[in-house]
Amino acid sequence: MSTTDAVIFWDGVYATRPATTDPKPNHRLAETVSGLSPGHVLDLGCGDGGDALWLARRGWHVTAVDISAVAVERLARLARSYELNDRVVAERLDLRESFPQGSFDLICAHYLHTPFDLDRATVLRAAAHGLRSDGLLLIVDHGSTAPWSWNQDPDVRYPSPREVAAGIELDPARWVVERADAPRRIATGPDGRTAEVTDHVLLIRRTA
Repeated sequence: MSTTDAVIFWDGVYATRPATTDPKPNHRLAETVSGLSPGHVLDLGCGDGGDALWLARRGWHVTAVDISAVAVERLARLARSYELNDRVVAERLDLRESFPQGSFDLICAHYLHTPFDLDRATVLRAAAHGLRSDGLLLIVDHGSTAPWSWNQDPDVRYPSPREVAAGIELDPARWVVERADAPRRIATGPDGRTAEVTDHVLLIRRTA
């Protein structure tokens, strides 16, 4: 399917959600990053912007990208309203076509799933190469289907974190897997419903 189809789909996903003035960060981001010194971070698939704003409030300089112009415009507007626009750069970008320039201390990819063709391994490999020395790549994928998920296919299979790591094909002499597990938690969806979900968490550090 074309880029136009993907843009229309994801703009529709975000346009049908009520805009929030204070989107929350992803749980696995907060638990991973809380003890880190702020630096430059790339947020892949920034969505409602909760991660970007949370990081900016803690001193990080954030580049946030998403294929949805609706999502990007909402984030840019919120960053201005909170006077964080000097720390947040929000850009519409199709990761199937290009990858953000620069080097980063942290790159986050939360729930980077799509019904459209996306070579995730290539995107995540580019992310790993975009890390500075000692930088972290945090990949959090769905490990279960939430009631509010756009994908309700009962036959969907969620690759394990170790499978994702193997698919990226990184040199173990330059990148090390620091975490690969599948914790559960109680999550709240955009419509306020709660459910137990499983996250597939993969944390990779660039060592050289």
